[in-house]
Amino acid sequence: MNFAASQQEDTLLVSDGLIALEVLFRAVLFRQSEPILIADNDRHCLDASSGARRLFGLSVGNVSGHRIDDLIEPGFHPQFASLWRTFLQQGQQEGVVPMLSHAGGVRRLLYKAKSEILPGRHVWVLHDKSSEKHVIGRVASDGEQAPAWSKDYALLSLDAAGRVVAWYAGAQRIYGYKSEEIVGQHVSCLYLVDDGLPVDPREELKRTATEGHLGNEGWHKKQDGSRFWANVLTMALRDKSQVLNGFAMVARDFSGRHRIDEALLHKRTGPLDLPSESTIVGVVSGEFDHILEANDAFLGMLGYRREDLGSLQWSDIAAPEYLPLEECAHEEGLLHGASTPFEMDYIRKDETRVRVLVASAVLQPSPFRWISFVQDLAERASVEKIAAEPGRLHEFDEIVGTSAALKRVMGQVEIVAPTDATVLVLGETGTGKELVARAIHKLSGRRNRPFITLNCAAIPTGLLESELFGYERGAFTGALAQKIGRFERAHQGTLFLDEVGDIPLELQPKLLRALQEKEFERLGGTRTIPIDVRLLAATNRNLTQMMGEKLFRSDLYYRLKVFPITIPPLRERREDIPVLVRHFTQMYASKMDKRIDTIPSDTMQALVSWPWPGNVRELENFIERSVILSPGPNLRAPLAEIRVDAVEAPLSATLAEVEREHIVRILRETNGVISVAATRLGLPRTTLNAMMRRLDISRKDF
Repeated sequence: MNFAASQQEDTLLVSDGLIALEVLFRAVLFRQSEPILIADNDRHCLDASSGARRLFGLSVGNVSGHRIDDLIEPGFHPQFASLWRTFLQQGQQEGVVPMLSHAGGVRRLLYKAKSEILPGRHVWVLHDKSSEKHVIGRVASDGEQAPAWSKDYALLSLDAAGRVVAWYAGAQRIYGYKSEEIVGQHVSCLYLVDDGLPVDPREELKRTATEGHLGNEGWHKKQDGSRFWANVLTMALRDKSQVLNGFAMVARDFSGRHRIDEALLHKRTGPLDLPSESTIVGVVSGEFDHILEANDAFLGMLGYRREDLGSLQWSDIAAPEYLPLEECAHEEGLLHGASTPFEMDYIRKDETRVRVLVASAVLQPSPFRWISFVQDLAERASVEKIAAEPGRLHEFDEIVGTSAALKRVMGQVEIVAPTDATVLVLGETGTGKELVARAIHKLSGRRNRPFITLNCAAIPTGLLESELFGYERGAFTGALAQKIGRFERAHQGTLFLDEVGDIPLELQPKLLRALQEKEFERLGGTRTIPIDVRLLAATNRNLTQMMGEKLFRSDLYYRLKVFPITIPPLRERREDIPVLVRHFTQMYASKMDKRIDTIPSDTMQALVSWPWPGNVRELENFIERSVILSPGPNLRAPLAEIRVDAVEAPLSATLAEVEREHIVRILRETNGVISVAATRLGLPRTTLNAMMRRLDISRKDF
């Protein structure tokens, strides 16, 4: 590619990145409880946070019809015009301005202005210090961290290789680099290795490319070498042909919130009471601030009628002192798909209060769509708590770990389990998606009914329909007797479809109809069979990308993604590795009638340092092998297998040997599932099978 063509490609990427960055930025800004405005060079309002809309009495639809001048006391207009010109020249500004509130009167508000968050886009943050009071969840200044209302935003664009191609003023203010100093460098220069828990930005970009978007938090470093806790949201940029062009990234300094985050939202001080069969959970969803849909349980909880939904807004029901908690939940929803459940007060129609437990999910950032599951704590039945084994989470017998990330996942499980909502469990292979699905079933009202599973990737395409729906005798050659399908077997229980992304396109309409109409016909049959099934689905594939490639129906995707739960890979919750190692060691030692009392410190250090691409499943298999090899009371682990150089092919290896080793390793990591391995390798399943035959790879090799 010549220089002119390369320069044109970079220009197009920057242009596409600007559009994506503005979408991301508005999604991040939307639920902020502090009053924040986005304005252009001429002081026209382009968007406003939830706090600003409440302060000025604006709706989502009429924000763009105002100028900042319309919100300021008229007598201050000439002075403000002068201040704005100075602000555009200097890039930052703070002071006091008299603002008109929608309730009438004038309020003198502090403001901080940040220019060029994006070209021609400026942020104006307001604060009423005179009315400042204790608000639940507020991040206070402690002399080291500026107040929450003064936070800045770093927006940048990357190419497909992860190199910075666009760097804006907010990024310069946060990181300290000028554009000419950072453009062309890999984004990894902004990341910091924290106490032996490395965050691999290249791995994060791979996940972003696969999943469409990715949120994360971790230590970043500035040009001067100082570090800060960064909240980062990254979106993959693809063209109409779904070719990866680059990434859009929004980062913020969350150092202050990080210090108290566990106390605010993530920390669970004790196990929640498990919901009983009589527990009722309200479900409510909407777009921006508008509530569009709600079930009868939610309406009854707050005393509203269905006809109220047309005018009901979220700000009508949320107690104002809890808005910062909702802001945190919104941040977490953008990062992880759904938030950790948290307690707050709702305001009923009769203006009384009800204490609730809430978990919110962000379905899409633009237009901003959300769904919340709400449990009335006054009505929630308490059950006797049973002491749990150290390291276990409550009553989730098969799930072991103590990390905040895992607690977040299980908190989501606790609140969605009592409902009949469809849950989409997302995560890499080996992370324990089926265990999470089983936990949801065990905590649901269907716990005493069947839990039926089907791995859609393990069934040949031609047989998947008959496995799901069954068939009548004589439906096809070889159908000598009637077969009952998985849907029918799961009647009044739970059906778990693993690797749902492998369902062929031609079968997806029938699955969608069964979910929507709650009925189906067996193959070769004419009788419609009604079903009462709660569906749980799981996949390690990027269904959003598959929709763009016309490999997965969008209507089925949104039917499955009622409440998404994302399980983080083991490398992102390394604090769980020692707990898992001890658990698996004792489990397999007991099975083999051995006694293993000690795990050497160098062994544990090596296990914690290894990235475990096959996640918990790979770790479990490795520990089982280690127990077999241990003749005495000390765990003797074959550490040579998990050294970096153990997976690198020798320089003298032939191309065929390198190919064979790589394919075998991927097959091991995917537990021998050919379709999943083919996806990881970027090959059609038939091509992978042909290569396995050519390279003499059989089941015994993996």
